[in-house]
Amino acid sequence: MTTDAFLADCRARLAFDLLSHTWNAVLIWSLRDGPRRPGELRERIGGISPKVLTETLRRLEFNGLVTRNAYAEAPPRVEYELTALGRTLLGPVEAFGAWAFEHGDEVMAAQERMGG
Repeated sequence: MTTDAFLADCRARLAFDLLSHTWNAVLIWSLRDGPRRPGELRERIGGISPKVLTETLRRLEFNGLVTRNAYAEAPPRVEYELTALGRTLLGPVEAFGAWAFEHGDEVMAAQERMGG
């Protein structure tokens, strides 16, 4: 990787942008065990509004990471699941979560020292 690897138009920057959205990684991780309905995702995650959930799922679908499955039932049912591409992000998301678990206290202490 060269020093140019983090320029705005590079692929590494694209990956960082995908994970920089607050809910992207959370939803990817929440879908790791298989398809989920929006209500199930809200229950699993907590703290996400229906509007933000929908926006995030659409963004993940737009990027090819999630697929939306609609079933013609009464009442209609929709499920979301990771695509093969989306599943490739589980390792990096898990690694980032492990880093946060190990170093989160240090980051929060630094924020407190800086008045945040």
